[in-house]
Amino acid sequence: QVQLVESGGGLAQPGGSLILSCTASGILFSVSNMGWFRQAPGKQRELVAFIRSDSSTYYEEFAKARFTISRDNAKNTAYLQMSDLKPEDTAVYYCKVLDSDYWGRGTQVTVSS
Repeated sequence: QVQLVESGGGLAQPGGSLILSCTASGILFSVSNMGWFRQAPGKQRELVAFIRSDSSTYYEEFAKARFTISRDNAKNTAYLQMSDLKPEDTAVYYCKVLDSDYWGRGTQVTVSS
């Protein structure tokens, strides 16, 4: 049974930072390409970044300068480090095994003063 569990969300002030984690089970994590997505209220879910099994990465334009995706295969965990957070980053953040239908349940990130 595949399970993806996100954590690390919460309330942050504008300009603040958060680190999200996605811990996977039931998959061969080291060969899986992992993605972070987000969905803001009233908007469609969108890609934030992904990291391939070889640790190469891709970022959407809005994430390039402020977010860092990484992985720790020993811990079956993917990370999304977010800095200089803005109110428009407020969303539920989900991780996903790319090229599959496996999603986590999401973690809420709220950026507000």
